Amino acid sequence: MHSQCPLAMIHAEGNAVDLSEEDLALINALQIEPRLSWADAAGILGVHATTLAARWERLRSGGASWVTAHLIGDPKQMCLAFVAVDCERNQRENVTARLAAMPQIVTIEEAASNRDLMLTVITGSLEEFSTKVVSRLKDIDGLLKYQTALCTRLHSAGDAWRLNVLSRAQQASIRALGRSLPAGAERPGAVRAPLPASHLDLLPILAKDGRATAADIARALGRNPATVQRQLNRVLASGILSLRCEVAQKYSSFPVTCQWFARVPAGQHDAAAAAIRTIRQVRLSASTTGPTNFVIIMWVQSLAHVMDAELSLQQKVPGIELVESVVMLSTVKRVGWMLNPDSTASGAIVVTAGELQRAE
Repeated sequence: MHSQCPLAMIHAEGNAVDLSEEDLALINALQIEPRLSWADAAGILGVHATTLAARWERLRSGGASWVTAHLIGDPKQMCLAFVAVDCERNQRENVTARLAAMPQIVTIEEAASNRDLMLTVITGSLEEFSTKVVSRLKDIDGLLKYQTALCTRLHSAGDAWRLNVLSRAQQASIRALGRSLPAGAERPGAVRAPLPASHLDLLPILAKDGRATAADIARALGRNPATVQRQLNRVLASGILSLRCEVAQKYSSFPVTCQWFARVPAGQHDAAAAAIRTIRQVRLSASTTGPTNFVIIMWVQSLAHVMDAELSLQQKVPGIELVESVVMLSTVKRVGWMLNPDSTASGAIVVTAGELQRAE
C-alpha cells in the first residue's frame, strides 16, 4: 500500500482577472527571463518598477500567470514519459485525483478521444518510473489500463512558448540580460557534480515561486542568506531545472490543446524538430518509443485550426505520418500546478522535496 504524497499548497487570492496589453507584455517579458528584475523590466517596458511589481502580484494572485521551476525532463539526465490512461467512467474523478497527488506526474489532461487521461511524467530514472509510478498505477481503483511512450529526445518544451506581444528589440534586450549568470554560477556545459541535499531543499520553494529570492528562501529554510545565495546560484546553473512563466490558457488566444502521435522517418528527427520549432503554436515536440516515434503538442485558436496545424506539419516535415490526434478537454495539472476548470492556477501545487532528485 502506497502512502499519499503530501501536497505543498499555496492559495491564490481573489478571482481571475482580465488581461490588458500591458499585462500580456509583462508576462511575455517573464516568459523570456522568468527571474527578470523589476528594475530591468522597467527600463525595457517603460513602466515604473513598483507598478510592474504590483501588476505581477495581481496576475499571480488571480491565477492568470505564475512562475515556476520544475525538473527539465531531458532524457540525457532523467526519464520523461507520456502515459495514456483509460479508466471506468464513474471512477474518472477519483482516478484523476489519485494521479494528481503523485508529484512525478507533472501534467494531467482530460482527452476527447479513446484515451481518458494524458499524463506527462518526470522521474530521476527509468527504474524510478517503474517503482514509483507504474507500480502505483496498478493500485488505483477504476484505472483500467495505461500505455506508455518514453521520451528519447526532448526537442522543445513549454518553457520556450511565447506570447510574442513584445517588439523584437524588446525581446532581444531581455534575452541579453538573461545571458548574464549570477556571481559564482557555473558556466553552461561545465562538468557538474550531483547537487547535495542542502541544495535540493530549494527546489520545492522554487516550484512554488520561480522568482523567489535568496532572502525569501533563507527565511523559509532558516538559513543564512549568503549561504542560500550560493546554493541558489548553483541550483539555477545546474541544468536540471526549467524556469517558466505560465499563463492561463484562456488568456493566450490559443485555448485549444491538441496532441499528435506521429511517425517520422529514421534519421530525420532533428530536421523535423527544427522545422516544427518554426510553428508558433508548438508547446512540445519529442522523439519517443512505442508504435509511433514522435509527439507534438500545440495550442491552437479553435477546433477549426486543428486541420490547419496538421497541414502546416505536413508541409514543413516531408514524410511525417500523423497517426492520431487527440484534443484535450481540459488541463487538470500543469507542471505540478493544479488548475481551475477555466485554466487559471488554483494556487495548489503538488511537490515534495524527496521526489526532486538529482538524476545521475
